[in-house]
Amino acid sequence: MTENSTLKEKEKAEEEMIEQAFQQLLNDYLNTKHRRRVEIINKAFHFANQAHRGIKRRSGEPYIMHPIAVARIVCNEIGLGSTSICAALLHDVVEDTDYTIEDIENLFGPKIAQIVDGLTKIAGGIFGDHASAQAENFKKLLLTMSNDIRVILIKIADRLHNMRTLGSMLPNKQYKIAGETLYIYAPLANRLGLYKIKTELEDLSFRYEHPEEYQEIERKLAATAPERDQVFQDFTAPIREQLDKMGLKYRILQRVKSIYSIWNKMQTKHVPFEEVFDLLAVRIIFEPRQPEEEANDCFHIYVAISKIYKPHPDRLRDWVSHPKANGYQALHVTLMSNRGQWIEVQIRSERMNDIAEQGFAAHWKYKEGGGSEDEGELEKWLHTIKEILEDPQPDAIDFLDTIKLNLFASEIFVFTPKGEIKTMPQGCTALDFAFSLHTDIGSHCIGAKVNHKLVPLSHKLQSGDQVEILTSRAQRVQPEWEVYATTAKARAKIASVLRKENKVHQKEGEAILSQYLQAEGFRLDDSTLDKLMRLYNFRHREELFAAIGSKKIVPGEAERHLLKGGKKSNWKKLLTFSFGSSKEEKPKEKAVEEAAPAGTTPINTKQVLKLTEETIQKNYRMADCCNPIPGDDVLGYLDDEGRVIIHKRQCPVAARLKSSYGNRIIATEWDTHKELSFLVTIYIKGIDCVGLLNEVTQIISRQLNVNIRKLVIESMDGIFEGRIQLYVHDVDDVRTICHNLKQVKNIKQVTRVEEKE
Repeated sequence: MTENSTLKEKEKAEEEMIEQAFQQLLNDYLNTKHRRRVEIINKAFHFANQAHRGIKRRSGEPYIMHPIAVARIVCNEIGLGSTSICAALLHDVVEDTDYTIEDIENLFGPKIAQIVDGLTKIAGGIFGDHASAQAENFKKLLLTMSNDIRVILIKIADRLHNMRTLGSMLPNKQYKIAGETLYIYAPLANRLGLYKIKTELEDLSFRYEHPEEYQEIERKLAATAPERDQVFQDFTAPIREQLDKMGLKYRILQRVKSIYSIWNKMQTKHVPFEEVFDLLAVRIIFEPRQPEEEANDCFHIYVAISKIYKPHPDRLRDWVSHPKANGYQALHVTLMSNRGQWIEVQIRSERMNDIAEQGFAAHWKYKEGGGSEDEGELEKWLHTIKEILEDPQPDAIDFLDTIKLNLFASEIFVFTPKGEIKTMPQGCTALDFAFSLHTDIGSHCIGAKVNHKLVPLSHKLQSGDQVEILTSRAQRVQPEWEVYATTAKARAKIASVLRKENKVHQKEGEAILSQYLQAEGFRLDDSTLDKLMRLYNFRHREELFAAIGSKKIVPGEAERHLLKGGKKSNWKKLLTFSFGSSKEEKPKEKAVEEAAPAGTTPINTKQVLKLTEETIQKNYRMADCCNPIPGDDVLGYLDDEGRVIIHKRQCPVAARLKSSYGNRIIATEWDTHKELSFLVTIYIKGIDCVGLLNEVTQIISRQLNVNIRKLVIESMDGIFEGRIQLYVHDVDDVRTICHNLKQVKNIKQVTRVEEKE
């Protein structure tokens, strides 16, 4: 009886918690400027609550709390209305219960049903049986997004809540979800103008992938906060005085660089936390005196504050006159403070700030204000996505890479010969520009004139360039173009043309090989093809046919000798020239034993695997792309042959694997005892002086008893740079070496770097 009453009390408490959470959602909705459509939200909530009744999340809370939380993010942080709130409440009903999309359509209408359908994971395969479920789901998401942008906005809200509650998941799931978030969802949030959400997604991903580094930076930020606050007060005091004189209604905020951005800068620039100088930025948000004077007010503020502090001549960014493709508008200027420190100031109106916080969703608020130009940019981007989706990539990772290319790119403005302005991603080439104009122009492009000077297709464009594309009907797409192209559209089109050509070569190659074998008295069967594939190190027969069809291989004496039972020492192969490809090269495989040899227990991806000396030598292989050592944050990837490849968690190859093959990710931790040695590279830089090299080698070899494999030091104009390859046991050894080298008076920078063999 007591147990029964306790259960009832628990159920009652849960019902109250659910009701309270829903009331908060309704209050949030009623505080927005959207139409009051409370009935349909009520209906969606009760339907979802009944559908998910009795189901718990991994954290132990009722499942319905997740859809309510997603709906609150959709309402408060993205600024969407009742249709999106209903879709958010219903987004897991079809996937997790017996209800169908038809049921949703009958109850809530076609629009909500279409959005829910786009948010529902799919079981079928677009890429085939062996492709990853994540890439499949993402593709479906993009297909639906082309019709209604709200699908992707709700999906981002769903991912944000999943990241906020990631602590209850198993470690391998945490790595998979965090990696996927960093690889796809954070760039997507950025592309849609959701900067606040993008930053939170990055920070949360980083927190789960590198918990120690996250806590260390968080601690240092807290310790330096009082000093930053003082800098902010001193810097903004004269600015406030000036803006008051101008009679503007404004607010000034300080923006501290996110933890992930700080860590990223520390990695890319090889600097410690103390040398990241742009931690603080200042944001001026104002109410324009007249709506039509908004842009002028931005520049008036810029002129006023430039009289107080000297601006950096090369750091003015005018996103007011030319908004970013995701609608972002602001004026960025970098000023020299009285403390001798460069501080970035972002000048925005309240409308611009809404768009910066809520991205495209904010345009619905300001539709009368003429947001058509920015919506046109969104349409252009969606059109590019549609084009890529119309020509599906055969490989899941290639597909995600192609989409991702355009997500995080900064923008430049270039001009056509007639003076039309075009927005292009930073780092784009003349070839990218040609494909952006038209696929036909890109396919027949032979060169370009940039500012009236002839340049090759690989020439990188700068903001302000005037570009004229030169074409010839005789020109055709070349394999090396995949190296020159940097935009998703150009890459996708080039790959599509080359694939079609490859299929033609395959047909021709099969016919040539069939004729050759017939003439020599052999049959075109599996046994013959296997021998020839081994001869040329091909994994698939299509590669063999394509090589013969494109005349890279000409069947002759070598093949005859092999098929008649000879060895392959006598064969000849035509020289082939590799121009690179869009696929990332796989790391060179070393011969290792199978991870789960016959008679052993297969690897369970849900457990945390211990990396001991014995298992490292027998079962696992350290990835050549990032060379992890004991102490690094790592994860395992179960490859097609059942081996476990160990990658650093921040390794770019691992990021792609987490996004596309998350079910093969294994949580791993080190359990080594300084028995094995691993090769690392230490980069040093400083002021050249007599005896420095001797001092460096003394510290490494004598004091620390570490073996040096290779040492290269170059000196120029009194500054030296060096790379030292050493054998160490783990990360602690590296930290000790770096710390001791930093004590040398003239060494100014010491850091571990990746060095490819």
